[in-house]
Amino acid sequence: MKTAVISGGNGGLGRALAAQLEAQGWHCVLMDIDIRGLETSPSRTPVAVDLTDVVALTQAAAQITAARPSIDMVIYNAGVSQIGMFAQADMPSHRRVFEINYFAAVAMAQAFLGPLRDSQGTHLAISSVAGFAPLHGRTAYAASKHALQGFFTSLRSEEAAYGVRCLIAAPSFVATNIGNPEITDDGIVRPGSAADGIDYMSPQAAASVILSGVEKGREFIPVGRVARLAALIMRASPGLYQRLMRRNIAAQKPTPDTGS
Repeated sequence: MKTAVISGGNGGLGRALAAQLEAQGWHCVLMDIDIRGLETSPSRTPVAVDLTDVVALTQAAAQITAARPSIDMVIYNAGVSQIGMFAQADMPSHRRVFEINYFAAVAMAQAFLGPLRDSQGTHLAISSVAGFAPLHGRTAYAASKHALQGFFTSLRSEEAAYGVRCLIAAPSFVATNIGNPEITDDGIVRPGSAADGIDYMSPQAAASVILSGVEKGREFIPVGRVARLAALIMRASPGLYQRLMRRNIAAQKPTPDTGS
């Protein structure tokens, strides 16, 4: 039985990815800071860990590797967003977004580098449209996702010699936490909770597109109509994309105040 390790495993997309992989015969290890509601089963192992704690993450990865016959795919799905204008943001909140969205993924990739080489497995980074295009009112989030894509795109060339794939999925708006943002004073919110999104997908539909792209070995997987169009427009005319983005997102109802 192949094993997939999924960070942010207790979120909507994490659960949907796990359910579909388990239906295909995989065992899924779901890592999250809060694993309430996740049950251990023959096809599922929940693991509680703060991904921003490098020592705890490294220890958890070692225990997972020792317990499973192989680690065949690691899915970097954990993340947060931050809604609000940069002028009202502060540096600690910007760093917090990077700690969760970028540095935790890098530490996790390092912890599972050897096991994935052993299995000739797959790194699968869950990025965003904001990973390759600008997004109004999301400077920290977009920057962290650009960094995530840059890291895994570069890692791809290094790990190819070991038969390891580095794939990137870029969803647009996935409705995982609509109405439940759990917004903090600095504007950090749960992913998939923004009220100003466009053409939302369900977690199940997004997971299906992502895993289909993985099966086909696509290095870049745009997820959803908005993501596909955004990728095309960004290649053809970045200026046009900027104008369309401002018109469609900035024109929505005012974004939450970030605590200034």
